Amino acid sequence: MADPVQRTVIENCAIATVDAQDTEYTTGHVVVAGELIESVGAGPAPRGLEQVARRVDGSGHLATPGLVNTHHHFYQWLTRGLAQDSNLFQWLTALYPTWARIDEPMVYAAARGSLGMMARGGVTTAFDHHYVFPRGAGDLLGAEVRAAREMGVRFTAARGSMDRGASQGGLPPDFAVETTEGALLATEEAVDRYHDASFGSMLHIAVAPCSPFSVSTELLSQGALLARRKGVRLHTHGSETVEEERFCHELFGMGPTDYFESTGWLGEDVWMAHCVHMNDSDIAAFGRTGTGVAHCPSSNARLAAGIARVPDMLAGGVPVGLGVDGTASNESGELHTELRNALLVNRLGGHKESALDVRQALRLGTYGGAQVLGRSREIGSLEAGKLADLVLWKLDGIGHSTIEDPVAALVLGAAAPVTLSLVSGRPVVEGGRLTTADEGEIARSARDEARRLARIAADAG
Repeated sequence: MADPVQRTVIENCAIATVDAQDTEYTTGHVVVAGELIESVGAGPAPRGLEQVARRVDGSGHLATPGLVNTHHHFYQWLTRGLAQDSNLFQWLTALYPTWARIDEPMVYAAARGSLGMMARGGVTTAFDHHYVFPRGAGDLLGAEVRAAREMGVRFTAARGSMDRGASQGGLPPDFAVETTEGALLATEEAVDRYHDASFGSMLHIAVAPCSPFSVSTELLSQGALLARRKGVRLHTHGSETVEEERFCHELFGMGPTDYFESTGWLGEDVWMAHCVHMNDSDIAAFGRTGTGVAHCPSSNARLAAGIARVPDMLAGGVPVGLGVDGTASNESGELHTELRNALLVNRLGGHKESALDVRQALRLGTYGGAQVLGRSREIGSLEAGKLADLVLWKLDGIGHSTIEDPVAALVLGAAAPVTLSLVSGRPVVEGGRLTTADEGEIARSARDEARRLARIAADAG
Protein backbone atom coordinates (compact mmCIF):
# COMPACT_ATOMS: atom_id res chain seq x y z
CA MET A 1 0.00 0.00 0.00
CA ALA A 2 1.28 3.45 -0.92
CA ASP A 3 2.09 5.84 1.88
CA PRO A 4 -0.64 8.42 2.57
CA VAL A 5 -0.13 11.80 0.92
CA GLN A 6 1.57 14.22 3.31
CA ARG A 7 0.21 17.75 3.64
CA THR A 8 1.88 21.12 4.21
CA VAL A 9 -0.41 23.84 5.53
CA ILE A 10 0.53 27.53 5.16
CA GLU A 11 -1.70 30.01 6.99
CA ASN A 12 -2.02 33.67 8.05
CA CYS A 13 -0.32 35.07 4.94
CA ALA A 14 -1.42 37.47 2.23
CA ILE A 15 -1.92 35.59 -1.04
CA ALA A 16 -1.69 36.73 -4.66
CA THR A 17 -2.96 33.76 -6.66
CA VAL A 18 -2.34 35.29 -10.13
CA ASP A 19 -5.32 33.28 -11.39
CA ALA A 20 -7.49 34.50 -14.26
CA GLN A 21 -9.37 36.84 -11.91
CA ASP A 22 -6.24 37.99 -10.05
CA THR A 23 -7.79 36.73 -6.83
CA GLU A 24 -6.04 37.96 -3.69
CA TYR A 25 -6.54 37.34 0.02
CA THR A 26 -5.47 39.73 2.76
CA THR A 27 -5.14 36.75 5.09
CA GLY A 28 -5.47 33.25 3.76
CA HIS A 29 -4.17 29.73 3.50
CA VAL A 30 -2.61 27.30 1.03
CA VAL A 31 -2.83 23.56 1.55
CA VAL A 32 -0.33 21.40 -0.31
CA ALA A 33 -0.99 17.67 -0.66
CA GLY A 34 2.00 15.81 -2.03
CA GLU A 35 3.15 17.66 -5.12
CA LEU A 36 -0.15 19.46 -5.74
CA ILE A 37 -2.00 22.45 -4.36
CA GLU A 38 -5.11 21.09 -2.65
CA SER A 39 -6.80 24.33 -1.66
CA VAL A 40 -6.27 28.09 -1.58
CA GLY A 41 -8.60 30.47 0.19
CA ALA A 42 -9.35 33.15 2.75
CA GLY A 43 -8.87 32.63 6.46
CA PRO A 44 -7.48 29.51 8.12
CA ALA A 45 -7.15 26.14 6.43
CA PRO A 46 -10.05 23.68 6.64
CA ARG A 47 -10.31 21.83 9.93
CA GLY A 48 -9.75 18.12 10.28
CA LEU A 49 -7.02 17.76 7.66
CA GLU A 50 -5.18 14.47 7.97
CA GLN A 51 -1.51 13.63 7.39
CA VAL A 52 -0.37 17.20 8.09
CA ALA A 53 3.41 16.89 8.16
CA ARG A 54 4.07 20.59 8.52
CA ARG A 55 2.29 23.81 9.45
CA VAL A 56 3.80 27.16 8.47
CA ASP A 57 2.73 30.44 10.09
CA GLY A 58 2.88 32.91 7.22
CA SER A 59 2.20 36.03 9.28
CA GLY A 60 3.94 39.02 7.70
CA HIS A 61 4.41 37.18 4.42
CA LEU A 62 3.01 37.13 0.89
CA ALA A 63 2.48 33.83 -0.93
CA THR A 64 2.76 33.86 -4.70
CA PRO A 65 3.32 31.32 -7.44
CA GLY A 66 6.97 30.48 -7.93
CA LEU A 67 8.77 32.68 -10.42
CA VAL A 68 9.32 31.29 -13.92
CA ASN A 69 12.47 32.24 -15.81
CA THR A 70 12.14 32.23 -19.61
CA HIS A 71 15.63 33.16 -20.82
CA HIS A 72 19.15 32.58 -19.50
CA HIS A 73 22.67 31.43 -20.41
CA PHE A 74 24.07 29.64 -17.37
CA TYR A 75 27.65 29.32 -18.66
CA GLN A 76 28.03 33.12 -18.56
CA TRP A 77 28.17 32.92 -14.75
CA LEU A 78 31.93 32.48 -15.27
CA THR A 79 32.42 35.67 -17.32
CA ARG A 80 30.54 38.29 -15.35
CA GLY A 81 31.77 41.87 -15.20
CA LEU A 82 33.54 41.90 -18.58
CA ALA A 83 32.95 44.16 -21.61
CA GLN A 84 31.18 46.53 -19.26
CA ASP A 85 30.56 49.38 -21.68
CA SER A 86 29.77 47.50 -24.91
CA ASN A 87 26.71 47.10 -27.06
CA LEU A 88 25.54 43.60 -27.99
CA PHE A 89 27.74 42.99 -31.03
CA GLN A 90 30.84 44.44 -29.34
CA TRP A 91 30.11 42.40 -26.21
CA LEU A 92 29.67 39.17 -28.17
CA THR A 93 32.82 39.75 -30.20
CA ALA A 94 34.78 40.37 -27.00
CA LEU A 95 33.49 37.28 -25.19
CA TYR A 96 33.05 34.58 -27.85
CA PRO A 97 36.78 33.67 -27.83
CA THR A 98 36.56 32.99 -24.08
CA TRP A 99 33.22 31.18 -24.24
CA ALA A 100 34.59 28.87 -26.92
CA ARG A 101 36.98 27.43 -24.27
CA ILE A 102 34.32 26.19 -21.82
CA ASP A 103 34.17 22.53 -20.80
CA GLU A 104 31.91 20.26 -18.77
CA PRO A 105 33.25 21.05 -15.26
CA MET A 106 32.97 24.77 -16.02
CA VAL A 107 29.38 24.48 -17.24
CA TYR A 108 28.40 22.37 -14.23
CA ALA A 109 29.85 24.95 -11.82
CA ALA A 110 28.23 27.82 -13.73
CA ALA A 111 24.86 26.06 -13.81
CA ARG A 112 24.96 25.52 -10.05
CA GLY A 113 25.77 29.19 -9.48
CA SER A 114 23.05 30.38 -11.84
CA LEU A 115 20.41 27.98 -10.49
CA GLY A 116 21.32 28.65 -6.88
CA MET A 117 21.06 32.41 -7.25
CA MET A 118 17.70 32.18 -8.99
CA ALA A 119 16.27 29.65 -6.54
CA ARG A 120 17.27 31.81 -3.55
CA GLY A 121 15.28 34.61 -5.20
CA GLY A 122 12.05 32.70 -5.70
CA VAL A 123 12.53 30.96 -9.05
CA THR A 124 10.93 27.51 -9.07
CA THR A 125 11.08 26.91 -12.84
CA ALA A 126 14.40 27.68 -14.46
CA PHE A 127 15.29 27.90 -18.13
CA ASP A 128 18.60 27.88 -19.96
CA HIS A 129 19.60 28.44 -23.57
CA HIS A 130 22.97 26.79 -24.12
CA TYR A 131 24.38 27.21 -27.62
CA VAL A 132 28.20 27.04 -27.34
CA PHE A 133 29.51 23.48 -27.82
CA PRO A 134 33.30 23.44 -28.33
CA ARG A 135 34.67 20.18 -29.73
CA GLY A 136 35.84 17.80 -27.02
CA ALA A 137 34.29 19.85 -24.20
CA GLY A 138 32.29 16.96 -22.73
CA ASP A 139 28.57 16.64 -22.02
CA LEU A 140 27.64 20.29 -21.52
CA LEU A 141 23.86 19.90 -21.63
CA GLY A 142 24.11 16.90 -19.32
CA ALA A 143 26.05 19.01 -16.82
CA GLU A 144 23.18 21.50 -16.67
CA VAL A 145 20.57 18.78 -16.31
CA ARG A 146 22.55 17.22 -13.47
CA ALA A 147 22.86 20.57 -11.67
CA ALA A 148 19.11 21.27 -11.95
CA ARG A 149 18.22 17.79 -10.68
CA GLU A 150 20.50 18.19 -7.69
CA MET A 151 19.06 21.64 -6.92
CA GLY A 152 15.48 20.36 -7.15
CA VAL A 153 14.34 23.11 -9.53
CA ARG A 154 11.98 22.51 -12.44
CA PHE A 155 13.96 23.01 -15.65
CA THR A 156 13.54 23.70 -19.35
CA ALA A 157 16.85 23.21 -21.18
CA ALA A 158 17.05 24.67 -24.67
CA ARG A 159 19.57 22.81 -26.81
CA GLY A 160 21.02 25.74 -28.72
CA SER A 161 23.32 25.78 -31.71
CA MET A 162 25.35 27.98 -34.05
CA ASP A 163 26.53 27.04 -37.55
CA ARG A 164 27.22 30.46 -39.12
CA GLY A 165 30.78 31.45 -38.25
CA ALA A 166 32.62 34.60 -39.26
CA SER A 167 33.71 33.12 -42.60
CA GLN A 168 30.03 32.66 -43.51
CA GLY A 169 29.05 36.21 -42.56
CA GLY A 170 28.11 35.37 -38.97
CA LEU A 171 29.29 36.91 -35.73
CA PRO A 172 30.93 34.02 -33.77
CA PRO A 173 34.44 32.83 -34.69
CA ASP A 174 34.49 29.71 -36.85
CA PHE A 175 35.97 27.54 -34.09
CA ALA A 176 32.90 28.29 -31.88
CA VAL A 177 30.27 26.82 -34.23
CA GLU A 178 28.98 23.36 -35.20
CA THR A 179 28.05 21.96 -38.59
CA THR A 180 24.38 22.20 -39.51
CA GLU A 181 24.00 18.43 -39.59
CA GLY A 182 25.88 17.97 -36.35
CA ALA A 183 23.76 20.56 -34.55
CA LEU A 184 20.50 18.99 -35.72
CA LEU A 185 21.60 15.48 -34.76
CA ALA A 186 22.76 16.57 -31.32
CA THR A 187 19.53 18.49 -30.74
CA GLU A 188 17.40 15.48 -31.62
CA GLU A 189 19.51 13.30 -29.34
CA ALA A 190 18.95 15.75 -26.48
CA VAL A 191 15.18 15.64 -26.98
CA ASP A 192 15.16 11.85 -27.11
CA ARG A 193 17.39 11.53 -24.06
CA TYR A 194 15.88 14.10 -21.71
CA HIS A 195 12.45 15.47 -22.66
CA ASP A 196 9.63 14.41 -20.32
CA ALA A 197 6.21 15.60 -21.49
CA SER A 198 4.24 14.17 -18.53
CA PHE A 199 2.22 16.34 -16.14
CA GLY A 200 4.53 17.55 -13.39
CA SER A 201 7.68 16.90 -15.42
CA MET A 202 10.86 18.30 -13.94
CA LEU A 203 12.61 18.50 -17.33
CA HIS A 204 11.63 19.80 -20.75
CA ILE A 205 13.88 20.25 -23.79
CA ALA A 206 13.43 22.98 -26.41
CA VAL A 207 15.01 23.37 -29.87
CA ALA A 208 16.97 26.61 -29.91
CA PRO A 209 19.26 27.78 -32.73
CA CYS A 210 20.93 30.86 -31.29
CA SER A 211 20.07 33.91 -33.42
CA PRO A 212 19.71 35.13 -37.02
CA PHE A 213 23.31 36.35 -37.04
CA SER A 214 24.83 33.07 -35.84
CA VAL A 215 22.81 30.35 -37.60
CA SER A 216 22.01 29.48 -41.20
CA THR A 217 18.55 29.62 -42.71
CA GLU A 218 18.73 25.84 -43.10
CA LEU A 219 19.38 25.33 -39.38
CA LEU A 220 16.43 27.54 -38.48
CA SER A 221 13.99 25.91 -40.89
CA GLN A 222 15.15 22.35 -40.19
CA GLY A 223 15.15 23.07 -36.46
CA ALA A 224 11.50 24.13 -36.65
CA LEU A 225 10.60 20.92 -38.47
CA LEU A 226 12.52 18.87 -35.92
CA ALA A 227 10.80 20.53 -32.96
CA ARG A 228 7.34 19.99 -34.39
CA ARG A 229 8.08 16.40 -35.30
CA LYS A 230 9.18 15.80 -31.71
CA GLY A 231 6.44 17.87 -30.09
CA VAL A 232 8.74 20.29 -28.25
CA ARG A 233 8.95 24.07 -28.17
CA LEU A 234 11.22 26.43 -30.11
CA HIS A 235 13.30 29.29 -28.74
CA THR A 236 15.76 31.84 -30.14
CA HIS A 237 16.87 35.47 -29.86
CA GLY A 238 14.93 37.98 -31.92
CA SER A 239 14.89 41.73 -32.65
CA GLU A 240 17.28 42.49 -29.81
CA THR A 241 19.17 45.45 -31.28
CA VAL A 242 19.16 47.87 -34.20
CA GLU A 243 22.35 46.16 -35.39
CA GLU A 244 20.44 42.88 -35.68
CA GLU A 245 17.69 44.61 -37.66
CA ARG A 246 20.30 46.02 -40.04
CA PHE A 247 22.05 42.63 -40.28
CA CYS A 248 18.81 40.87 -41.28
CA HIS A 249 17.98 43.45 -43.95
CA GLU A 250 21.48 43.24 -45.40
CA LEU A 251 21.70 39.44 -45.36
CA PHE A 252 18.09 38.37 -45.97
CA GLY A 253 16.41 41.43 -47.46
CA MET A 254 13.83 41.61 -44.67
CA GLY A 255 13.47 42.37 -40.97
CA PRO A 256 13.80 39.73 -38.22
CA THR A 257 10.07 38.98 -37.80
CA ASP A 258 9.46 38.48 -41.52
CA TYR A 259 12.58 36.35 -41.70
CA PHE A 260 11.46 34.20 -38.79
CA GLU A 261 8.04 33.76 -40.37
CA SER A 262 9.65 32.66 -43.65
CA THR A 263 11.54 29.90 -41.78
CA GLY A 264 8.56 28.59 -39.79
CA TRP A 265 9.50 30.38 -36.59
CA LEU A 266 6.21 32.00 -35.60
CA GLY A 267 3.58 30.04 -33.69
CA GLU A 268 2.14 29.10 -30.30
CA ASP A 269 5.06 26.73 -29.74
CA VAL A 270 7.68 29.49 -30.23
CA TRP A 271 9.05 32.17 -27.94
CA MET A 272 11.88 34.62 -28.51
CA ALA A 273 14.16 36.52 -26.20
CA HIS A 274 14.22 40.34 -26.07
CA CYS A 275 12.09 41.54 -29.05
CA VAL A 276 13.14 45.11 -28.33
CA HIS A 277 12.94 46.54 -31.84
CA MET A 278 9.50 45.53 -33.08
CA ASN A 279 7.11 47.68 -35.10
CA ASP A 280 3.32 47.47 -35.08
CA SER A 281 3.19 44.81 -37.76
CA ASP A 282 5.78 42.69 -35.92
CA ILE A 283 3.72 42.81 -32.73
CA ALA A 284 0.55 42.02 -34.69
CA ALA A 285 2.26 38.97 -36.23
CA PHE A 286 3.30 37.71 -32.79
CA GLY A 287 -0.22 38.26 -31.44
CA ARG A 288 -1.88 36.60 -34.44
CA THR A 289 0.32 33.50 -34.18
CA GLY A 290 0.62 33.31 -30.38
CA THR A 291 4.40 33.67 -30.51
CA GLY A 292 5.78 34.45 -27.06
CA VAL A 293 8.41 36.87 -25.75
CA ALA A 294 10.99 36.62 -22.96
CA HIS A 295 11.40 40.18 -21.69
CA CYS A 296 14.86 40.82 -20.17
CA PRO A 297 14.86 44.45 -18.97
CA SER A 298 18.16 44.44 -17.05
CA SER A 299 20.14 42.86 -19.86
CA ASN A 300 18.55 45.17 -22.41
CA ALA A 301 19.65 48.14 -20.29
CA ARG A 302 23.14 46.73 -19.61
CA LEU A 303 23.77 46.39 -23.37
CA ALA A 304 21.95 49.63 -24.23
CA ALA A 305 19.64 47.65 -26.52
CA GLY A 306 16.51 49.70 -25.83
CA ILE A 307 13.07 49.31 -24.28
CA ALA A 308 10.82 46.49 -25.45
CA ARG A 309 7.22 47.51 -26.15
CA VAL A 310 5.76 45.23 -23.49
CA PRO A 311 2.50 47.15 -22.94
CA ASP A 312 1.78 47.04 -26.68
CA MET A 313 2.63 43.33 -26.79
CA LEU A 314 0.23 42.57 -23.95
CA ALA A 315 -2.49 44.66 -25.56
CA GLY A 316 -1.90 42.75 -28.80
CA GLY A 317 -2.34 39.35 -27.15
CA VAL A 318 1.35 38.39 -27.13
CA PRO A 319 2.35 36.00 -24.31
CA VAL A 320 5.17 37.68 -22.33
CA GLY A 321 7.35 36.29 -19.54
CA LEU A 322 10.48 37.57 -17.81
CA GLY A 323 14.07 36.46 -18.29
CA VAL A 324 17.29 36.95 -16.35
CA ASP A 325 19.37 36.56 -19.53
CA GLY A 326 22.99 35.52 -19.26
CA THR A 327 24.83 36.83 -16.24
CA ALA A 328 27.54 38.36 -18.39
CA SER A 329 24.89 40.97 -19.25
CA ASN A 330 22.88 40.87 -15.99
CA GLU A 331 25.40 40.23 -13.29
CA SER A 332 22.83 39.91 -10.48
CA GLY A 333 21.53 36.65 -11.92
CA GLU A 334 18.21 37.14 -10.13
CA LEU A 335 14.70 37.11 -11.57
CA HIS A 336 12.79 38.76 -8.72
CA THR A 337 14.64 42.01 -9.38
CA GLU A 338 13.28 41.83 -12.95
CA LEU A 339 9.75 42.35 -11.60
CA ARG A 340 10.80 45.82 -10.47
CA ASN A 341 12.97 46.55 -13.46
CA ALA A 342 10.27 45.53 -15.93
CA LEU A 343 7.86 48.00 -14.34
CA LEU A 344 10.38 50.85 -14.06
CA VAL A 345 12.01 50.46 -17.47
CA ASN A 346 8.70 50.27 -19.29
CA ARG A 347 7.54 53.49 -17.61
CA LEU A 348 10.45 55.20 -19.37
CA GLY A 349 8.77 54.35 -22.69
CA GLY A 350 5.89 56.00 -24.46
CA HIS A 351 3.18 54.75 -22.08
CA LYS A 352 4.89 56.36 -19.08
CA GLU A 353 3.18 55.70 -15.74
CA SER A 354 0.41 53.65 -17.34
CA ALA A 355 2.86 51.18 -18.95
CA LEU A 356 2.72 48.45 -16.28
CA ASP A 357 1.39 48.18 -12.75
CA VAL A 358 2.71 45.99 -9.94
CA ARG A 359 0.24 43.18 -10.55
CA GLN A 360 1.04 43.07 -14.25
CA ALA A 361 4.72 42.84 -13.34
CA LEU A 362 4.04 39.90 -10.99
CA ARG A 363 1.96 38.20 -13.69
CA LEU A 364 4.84 38.52 -16.18
CA GLY A 365 7.15 36.73 -13.74
CA THR A 366 4.72 33.92 -12.93
CA TYR A 367 1.76 33.05 -15.16
CA GLY A 368 3.26 34.87 -18.16
CA GLY A 369 6.39 32.77 -17.91
CA ALA A 370 4.34 29.59 -17.58
CA GLN A 371 2.47 30.53 -20.77
CA VAL A 372 5.69 31.17 -22.66
CA LEU A 373 7.11 27.80 -21.61
CA GLY A 374 3.84 26.02 -22.47
CA ARG A 375 3.18 25.01 -18.86
CA SER A 376 0.29 27.24 -17.76
CA ARG A 377 -1.90 24.19 -17.00
CA GLU A 378 0.62 23.10 -14.39
CA ILE A 379 2.28 26.18 -12.90
CA GLY A 380 2.15 29.98 -12.84
CA SER A 381 -0.81 30.50 -10.48
CA LEU A 382 -1.94 29.25 -7.07
CA GLU A 383 -4.97 27.11 -7.85
CA ALA A 384 -6.22 23.74 -6.64
CA GLY A 385 -4.91 20.94 -8.85
CA LYS A 386 -1.81 22.79 -10.00
CA LEU A 387 1.71 21.84 -9.01
CA ALA A 388 2.79 23.13 -5.61
CA ASP A 389 5.44 25.55 -6.89
CA LEU A 390 5.08 28.51 -4.56
CA VAL A 391 7.07 31.12 -2.67
CA LEU A 392 6.55 32.73 0.73
CA TRP A 393 8.09 36.22 0.72
CA LYS A 394 8.96 37.93 4.03
CA LEU A 395 7.49 41.45 4.00
CA ASP A 396 7.45 42.45 7.69
CA GLY A 397 11.12 43.42 7.87
CA ILE A 398 12.74 46.83 7.65
CA GLY A 399 12.69 46.87 3.84
CA HIS A 400 8.94 46.39 3.42
CA SER A 401 6.96 46.84 6.67
CA THR A 402 5.57 50.28 5.80
CA ILE A 403 4.24 49.31 2.36
CA GLU A 404 0.65 48.30 3.02
CA ASP A 405 0.00 46.67 -0.35
CA PRO A 406 1.98 43.39 -0.27
CA VAL A 407 2.25 43.06 -4.05
CA ALA A 408 3.59 46.61 -4.26
CA ALA A 409 6.04 45.76 -1.47
CA LEU A 410 7.28 42.76 -3.44
CA VAL A 411 7.59 44.54 -6.80
CA LEU A 412 8.60 48.08 -5.84
CA GLY A 413 10.48 47.41 -2.62
CA ALA A 414 13.92 45.98 -2.02
CA ALA A 415 14.49 42.38 -3.03
CA ALA A 416 12.32 40.50 -0.55
CA PRO A 417 13.76 37.59 1.46
CA VAL A 418 12.38 34.14 0.63
CA THR A 419 11.30 32.34 3.79
CA LEU A 420 10.09 29.24 1.94
CA SER A 421 10.12 28.09 -1.67
CA LEU A 422 8.49 24.83 -2.73
CA VAL A 423 8.85 22.93 -6.00
CA SER A 424 6.25 20.17 -6.31
CA GLY A 425 5.72 20.61 -2.59
CA ARG A 426 9.39 20.03 -1.71
CA PRO A 427 11.42 22.83 -0.06
CA VAL A 428 14.31 24.20 -2.12
CA VAL A 429 14.77 27.33 0.02
CA GLU A 430 14.25 27.77 3.77
CA GLY A 431 14.99 30.98 5.61
CA GLY A 432 16.69 32.49 2.57
CA ARG A 433 19.13 29.58 2.14
CA LEU A 434 19.23 26.71 -0.31
CA THR A 435 18.19 23.40 1.22
CA THR A 436 19.66 21.18 -1.48
CA ALA A 437 23.16 22.59 -1.91
CA ASP A 438 26.03 24.23 -0.04
CA GLU A 439 26.11 27.86 -1.15
CA GLY A 440 29.69 28.39 -0.03
CA GLU A 441 30.89 25.37 -1.99
CA ILE A 442 28.99 26.57 -5.08
CA ALA A 443 30.65 29.98 -4.83
CA ARG A 444 34.15 28.54 -4.40
CA SER A 445 33.76 26.07 -7.26
CA ALA A 446 32.40 28.72 -9.62
CA ARG A 447 35.24 31.09 -8.73
CA ASP A 448 37.84 28.39 -9.38
CA GLU A 449 36.31 27.43 -12.72
CA ALA A 450 36.00 31.09 -13.76
CA ARG A 451 39.71 31.60 -13.07
CA ARG A 452 40.59 28.40 -14.94
CA LEU A 453 38.57 29.58 -17.95
CA ALA A 454 40.28 32.98 -17.88
CA ARG A 455 43.72 31.33 -17.82
CA ILE A 456 42.90 29.00 -20.73
CA ALA A 457 41.46 31.84 -22.81
CA ALA A 458 44.50 34.04 -22.10
CA ASP A 459 46.90 31.27 -23.07
CA ALA A 460 44.95 30.65 -26.30
CA GLY A 461 44.68 34.33 -27.16
